[in-house]
Amino acid sequence: MNQRRDPSLMLLGMCRISQSAKSGEEKAEAAIRDGSAQLVILSSDASGNTRKKFHDKCTFYHVAIIDSPYTKREIGEAMGQSERSVVAITSEGLARKLTETINQTMGEI
Repeated sequence: MNQRRDPSLMLLGMCRISQSAKSGEEKAEAAIRDGSAQLVILSSDASGNTRKKFHDKCTFYHVAIIDSPYTKREIGEAMGQSERSVVAITSEGLARKLTETINQTMGEI
């Protein structure tokens, strides 16, 4: 996917800039546990263990989770970082907008 044209990837970059994103497994898990995570985004190529772990945690803590169409590489590049398989979004407004844009993107695929 072309990051420059994909609104979801651009929003992920905005989340990083506004410090509303906790990326990487440890930081995302901490955000889920402390109640700051509004949305968790998993990469399309996250391992089965990572998927299960975060789906279970999000279910337990009542946090929305999306299995995104984006790879670890695409998510990492959008955030100006190395590959990321999981990102927790802490802003309610950005989480809502990301949910909308990712669902729209998945509907177009």
